Amino acid sequence: MQGDVTEILENLVSFNTVSHRSNLPLLDYVEEFLLDHGFTCERVYDATGEKANMLARIGPEGPNGFILSGHTDVVPVEGQEWSRDPFQLCEEDGKLYGRGSCDMKGFLACCLAKAGAMAQAPLIRPLYLAFSYDEEIGCVGVRGLLDDLAAKNFAAEACFVGEPTNMQVVLAHKSKASYRVHFTGFSCHSSLAPQGVNAVSYAAKLVAKLDEMAAALANGPSDALFDLPYSTAHVGVFQGGTALNIVPDSAEVIFEFRVLPTEDLEACIAEVKDFAFQDLLPQMQSVYPQADITFETYSEIDGLNTSAEAPVSALAKRLAGRNDHAKVAYGTEAGLFQNVLAVPTVVVGPGSIEQAHKPDEFIERAELDKCLSFLDRLISQACQPV
Repeated sequence: MQGDVTEILENLVSFNTVSHRSNLPLLDYVEEFLLDHGFTCERVYDATGEKANMLARIGPEGPNGFILSGHTDVVPVEGQEWSRDPFQLCEEDGKLYGRGSCDMKGFLACCLAKAGAMAQAPLIRPLYLAFSYDEEIGCVGVRGLLDDLAAKNFAAEACFVGEPTNMQVVLAHKSKASYRVHFTGFSCHSSLAPQGVNAVSYAAKLVAKLDEMAAALANGPSDALFDLPYSTAHVGVFQGGTALNIVPDSAEVIFEFRVLPTEDLEACIAEVKDFAFQDLLPQMQSVYPQADITFETYSEIDGLNTSAEAPVSALAKRLAGRNDHAKVAYGTEAGLFQNVLAVPTVVVGPGSIEQAHKPDEFIERAELDKCLSFLDRLISQACQPV
């Protein structure tokens, strides 16, 4: 028993769930759909009550079930040149266009399309659908769901996070941490520059330090299975100053580290902070005692590191009908499922990451078909004794 995956995807895409908006209208649609098929549904809301995660279950309760995980939010369309309405699904030449069609409402649509088959199957193990919010701004939303489940001693045999991988099994991705750093200096006329504390100049020294660390990371440990085989440091925003003849008293830097899951992310962060607070700040305060440097966490993503020999890896490959695997630089919620709940986790889903976040985002119908076949095999697996 299978729903119309195209119709479901059309409905999902029609909900504008850009991360600054509520995802509750979409969840209302999903919940009604799943309740009609006999699922139990539970929500975990954010502090505002305007967003929520949903955990849906079909089949008997127990610790040996399987989780299908995906996020409901999408990235903005503003500033992008779309040739069509981004929130109205459009099919051309076997490609389904729309914001989120690839990342990752295509996977959600496949899960819903198989809800009837899940409900009709003689399940021995439970199947869970875990739908989160605010993944696109740093895997923010799912943390509340996972904390709630951890408090209930939730357990499962495996979790499959359906980010777009062309249905290739991804065993690992990098850890990420990003920070906003604000420099407070002392302003004066540029003719008296040595009497001021130039926040831009000190921020530039931090940028130079990060570039130095990036070069060291590029020559450090590597893993050829990753699409980018070494850890990275990157500065994405650097701004400050108002006029040439004014020594700037304010500057801001936003930077990130993406490190191999076997490497020490905390050590990288500590090195940057030590440089800021032990080298730069004393120099600034020797001229102006009220000078300051502050670090604000911008986003954090747990790394994923699943062994190729792990049972979940072998199972995912069998369900996907392929024997290869990969590791990627981008982040997902998979590391949180693995680290917070101790559930063996891999990433595998329809579509190409090359289409994610772009104007005229699309997913190929053939990818949806492959995902539906994956789910058919998973349903059969859930009917087998442990």
